[in-house]
Amino acid sequence: MNKRQSQQDVYFDREEEELSKYIEKTNLKPLEKAKEKELIDGLANAAKNTLAKKKVVSLRLSERDLLYFKAKAAEEGIPYQTLMTSVLHKYIFS
Repeated sequence: MNKRQSQQDVYFDREEEELSKYIEKTNLKPLEKAKEKELIDGLANAAKNTLAKKKVVSLRLSERDLLYFKAKAAEEGIPYQTLMTSVLHKYIFS
């Protein structure tokens, strides 16, 4: 938007309109510097972990356990390997 355009010249789709109304009615305040740094560091760490190299491994499971993983993954709408990785990650880091 250039300086000559006013806000009335801007048109929002339905989602943008809902977001705009929410922002207007919500009393948003900037984060304190310490909180902002903590959030940025946490997001950077998450991004780094997301981009970490993956290794291929072989794992022997009972057929029953594998079927349970596949069924649960189907419920969640994700590949079963992703679910297995998530379960292992949560177990190790919690």
